[in-house]
Amino acid sequence: MEAAGCSGAGEAGAASKQGIRERIWAHLEASGLAEFPRPVHHRIPNFKGSHQACQAIQELEIFNRTREIKVDPDKPLEGVRLAALQARKTLLVPTPRLRTGLFNQIVPPLGATKEILRKCATSQGVKDYSVPIGLDAKVKVDLVVVGSVAVSDKGWRIGKGEGYADMEYAMMVSMEAVTEDTPVVTIVHDCQVVDIPEELLGDHDLTVDYILTPTRTIKTNCKRLKPKGIIWRKISYEILGKIPILKNLRYREKQAGKDVTLQDEHPDFPNANMPAVLEETAKTENTRPHTGTSPAHVGHCSAGNDSLSAKSDVPGAFTTVYVGNLPAGTRVSELKSTLRELHVTPLRLNWQGAQHRAFLDYKDKVAAESAVSSLKGLSLGGCTLRVELAKNQRSKGQVEINRNLAPQGK
Repeated sequence: MEAAGCSGAGEAGAASKQGIRERIWAHLEASGLAEFPRPVHHRIPNFKGSHQACQAIQELEIFNRTREIKVDPDKPLEGVRLAALQARKTLLVPTPRLRTGLFNQIVPPLGATKEILRKCATSQGVKDYSVPIGLDAKVKVDLVVVGSVAVSDKGWRIGKGEGYADMEYAMMVSMEAVTEDTPVVTIVHDCQVVDIPEELLGDHDLTVDYILTPTRTIKTNCKRLKPKGIIWRKISYEILGKIPILKNLRYREKQAGKDVTLQDEHPDFPNANMPAVLEETAKTENTRPHTGTSPAHVGHCSAGNDSLSAKSDVPGAFTTVYVGNLPAGTRVSELKSTLRELHVTPLRLNWQGAQHRAFLDYKDKVAAESAVSSLKGLSLGGCTLRVELAKNQRSKGQVEINRNLAPQGK
């Protein structure tokens, strides 16, 4: 299919997704259609007329009855984010590369002017006016808007090749935030609407129901099934390590009895293809001496507002994570097991069960922040844990009870 005024981008002959991507990127740049940020290669490309295409979403009945909308953070979708904010809809934007969680809810200040709303719709505004949303949030998304590099009028979509839009959708399915009937819209230039051979699509690929361009609105009537959740056999340990919230979701699904075997896991030797850092962690845990601990049976669920941090035996040697709101009766072994499952085992665990809290020491800030991302939104015993980087100092006289992470003797 060749769009009017876009000869070259619609030519057949690309035998791979990457071939189609390269052709679209090159055409946008060569034809002068590409817009900031440039070059558009390896991005969801911004293009001349993107704002006009975005405004067309307001003409869709599905947008007008939508209350909660998820829009990707890509530049060409800025106009959709603005339209959602102006219509006072709940706007959810995925965190970039899912590094720090799944969604941010954009919350404009009270009495926000049109200019403030415009800022909220930008990438900087997403950072300045957002509240993180975890896996436990009761989110019900009525409409999903994604960027694309190429799309066919049948609804088959190609992204920039990193799989984040597909994964975000699959995670929303797992959260029960979307159903098979939740419509998916994409915003592209006319020249990005091309023929895509169906054999290039996998069962993890997200399809779209509406395509908005500067000149057209296309209802695809796509019959191909959308992803029904995370396909764990296509997830590697490398990907799992890059997306902390994915580890959290995997742990939950494993607890629910689902098959969460990864792409590079050997069924008989679970650690055979595990990255060296995780394998070393497992070995360390198995060779540590067993020590007894006492369960905490006092108190109730309480997030607490006190300012907390942990103190290391070697000043400045560790970065510490505070875990609060531990429910009454939680055993240290339960927390240890959870940390191992999520591959965020600390160098040291400081258990203060009577105060419903614990401190986790990590080798550096990167490891600590990864642990925070993995643990945020996690529930134990019906209580959502409060997880954050600890502050630099603790009140004097606070007693430390250091525990290692060996499995308990009884």
